[in-house]
Amino acid sequence: MRVVFMGTPDFAAASLKKLIEEDYEIAGVFTQPDKPKGRGMEMAFSPVKEVAIAHNLPVFQPEKMRDGTALGIVKELNPDILVVVAYGRILPDDILAVPKYGAVNVHGSLLPKYRGAAPIQWAVLNGDTVTGVTTMYLAHDMDAGDIIYTAETEIGEFETAGELFDRLMDMGAELLVKTLRDIEAGTAPRTPQDHSRASYVKMLDKSICPIDWNKSPREIVKHIYGLQPWPVATVNLRDGTTARVFGAAYTERHSGKKPGQLVEAGKDGIEIACADGETLLITELQVPGKKRMKAADYLRGNRDLHLWDGI
Repeated sequence: MRVVFMGTPDFAAASLKKLIEEDYEIAGVFTQPDKPKGRGMEMAFSPVKEVAIAHNLPVFQPEKMRDGTALGIVKELNPDILVVVAYGRILPDDILAVPKYGAVNVHGSLLPKYRGAAPIQWAVLNGDTVTGVTTMYLAHDMDAGDIIYTAETEIGEFETAGELFDRLMDMGAELLVKTLRDIEAGTAPRTPQDHSRASYVKMLDKSICPIDWNKSPREIVKHIYGLQPWPVATVNLRDGTTARVFGAAYTERHSGKKPGQLVEAGKDGIEIACADGETLLITELQVPGKKRMKAADYLRGNRDLHLWDGI
């Protein structure tokens, strides 16, 4: 099967690597244009481009997908199928129509739930206990195509979005191979999505970082672990500085204090009141100018705990 692959980040690079390992004929690789990165703002390759170059695959980085340039390239490459994984571009219908088997996509949720960007992070943020990956045929509307296969997995109670991302990335690559094999064999199922059950999620940004102590301990835990590795949950201290929060634990305790008030601080962490009098321990954090550390280590050098009272 002759494949044209389209993708950009690590999640996509894992699928490309898997196709190479399985000896698929990769006719060409599309990825987004190089972008400046780091303090020096030097131009950097996408993870997909790095994989493609390492395996001497032709790379294409069109600025636009609707001016005819990309369509001409795809027609010349003459693929049997398009594989699209987190490419970051909407493909026009004329490109989708080129391959005889159409175009398939790997998506990091159990569709139709969590269409759109950052589905893995939102599964953690929303406190889901189960998520997974879906392979589907691409259609005109985003993430609305017929489902081919799904694979489920449980979400650990204290699993970060980054850890879940890595697991789903590998699951998606494996599911992609199964999908392509069955499409070529003519045995792949095709199940229309129930669009009435669809939900959409947006990209993350730093505006959602601050912890809302009026929420339950579990909601706050999921907020903390769902925002890792980026953009990371935060608390604003009373001196105007902001601490980044990386770890938390349940206490199963109640206090008479208002949400956000300091309850206790010690070797187990910094205990803060939440909704309904319940409390939560901050166990790992980072303050400006310091490295990420256990709360107990922070407390040994910072006894000014009034900064945490009423955050």
